[in-house]
Amino acid sequence: MTSTEGKKEKTDVGSYFISNYPPYSQWTNEKLPEVEKALGSASTEQTPLGLYLHIPFCRKRCKFCYFKVFTDVKAAEVQRYVDALCNEISLVSQLPVMSERPFRFVYFGGGTPSFLSPKQLTKLADRLREHITWDGAEEVTFECEPGTLSETKVKTLKNEMGVTRLSLGVENFSDSLLELNGRAHLSKEVHRAWEWIENANFPNVNIDLISGMVGETWDNWKENVTKTLELSPESVTIYQMELPYNTVFSKDILGNQIENPVADWETKRAWVEYAFDQFKSAGYSVSSAYTVVKDPSKVNFSYRDNLWMGADLLATGVASFGHANGVHYQNLADLERYYQEIESNEKLPLGRGFVPTTHQRLIRELILLLKRGYLDVSYFKEKFDVDITEVFSEQWAALKEDGDAVVQGNSIELTQQGLLRVDGLLNAFFEPQFRGVRYT
Repeated sequence: MTSTEGKKEKTDVGSYFISNYPPYSQWTNEKLPEVEKALGSASTEQTPLGLYLHIPFCRKRCKFCYFKVFTDVKAAEVQRYVDALCNEISLVSQLPVMSERPFRFVYFGGGTPSFLSPKQLTKLADRLREHITWDGAEEVTFECEPGTLSETKVKTLKNEMGVTRLSLGVENFSDSLLELNGRAHLSKEVHRAWEWIENANFPNVNIDLISGMVGETWDNWKENVTKTLELSPESVTIYQMELPYNTVFSKDILGNQIENPVADWETKRAWVEYAFDQFKSAGYSVSSAYTVVKDPSKVNFSYRDNLWMGADLLATGVASFGHANGVHYQNLADLERYYQEIESNEKLPLGRGFVPTTHQRLIRELILLLKRGYLDVSYFKEKFDVDITEVFSEQWAALKEDGDAVVQGNSIELTQQGLLRVDGLLNAFFEPQFRGVRYT
C-alpha cells in the first residue's frame, strides 16, 4: 500500500494484517473430508507440532476486536466450555497425526485465557495432562488481560501449568484511551499485575501495544513507549490498528457513516518507527515487523517461527485455526454447534478447511517469513526446489524500485520502510485469483 498524489492513506474498513494463505474467505466445509484425512494420517515428515487452545471469554469486547469472544458469562458457562475443551483434547490425543510426537510449542489464546479462575486453570491443566503433555515444549505461551490477573493466578500459571511466556495485553497506558476503545482494564491494573509477575520470576514476558488506537496522539504514544521501557519486558509486540469488518468501530463507520476515528497508515507507521528507534537505543533488537526483543538468545518465539515455517498446529476450542499434514482447517465458529459435536456426537468440531497446493504452501511461508524482514533464498530452494528470486522477479523488482527491499544473491532484506508496511506489500505475492477477494 502506498500513498498517492501526496495524500495520506487512511485506514479503511477491511483486513490489513495477513496471518495465513490462501485467504480465510476461501476456506469451505466441502474440504472437511480432506481435513479428516489429514488428521487421521501420521505425519510423514519431521514437522514440528504445536497446540493452540482458544479461550473465548472476555470481561468486555474491545471496540476494535474481531475475534470470537463472549462477555457477561456465568461461571457455569465457563466451566461447560472448559469441560468441552478438555474432551476435545481427549479426542485430539487419539488422532494418528499426533502419534508419539511431542509438542514443541503450546499457545493459550483468546479471548482472554486469564479470564479463567485459578481453580479452573488447575482443573484444565489436570484434565489436559490425562491425555497430553507439554513438559518438553520449548515455549508455552499464555495471553493475559491485566485486570483478570491475581497473585494466585500468576503463580498457578507458572508453577502448575508450566507456562514459560506471558503475553500481557497492555495496548495503551492512557486510561481515557483504554476506556474510549472499550478495553476492560486500566493502567493501575497493569502495574499491579506487573508486580505479581516480577515476584513470580516469570522467565519471559511480552507486552502488547497498539499503534493508532482511537484518540492516540504523538504525546500519548511517546509516553506509552517510555512507560513500557520502564517495565523492561523481554519483548514488546506492536500492532498497527486496523478495522476488520466485524468490529464495533467498523460497523459504526459503515452503518452510521461516522468519520473514521483511526489514524492514517503513515502516522501509525511513524509511531512504530519511533518506538523501534527508542527500544533499539535501550539495547533491544528488532525481531519482526511487530516485535522488539531485549535478549535474542533468551527469546526465540517458537510459536511464531515454527508456525511461519509450516509447522503442524492442532487447533482446539471454538473457531480456532489449525494446520495439519499440509491442510488448513478451522473449528466450528458457532458455540452451540461446537458443544453439540463434542458433547453429543463425541466428534471433532471441524467447521471448514482448505487444501493448499505446494505452490500455495510456498507463498504462505514466503509472506509470513518476510514479516521478519528478511528471507534466505536457499531455504526455499531446499524445501520447495524453487528459486523465489526468479519466480517472483516482478514483485522483487517493484519492491526494490519503491525502496522497500534489497535483493543480493542469496539474501532478500526489507528496508525499514518496507518492514513498517510489510502487510501492505504481501498481497502482491498472492495468486491472481486471490488478490481481489475479501481476506476473512
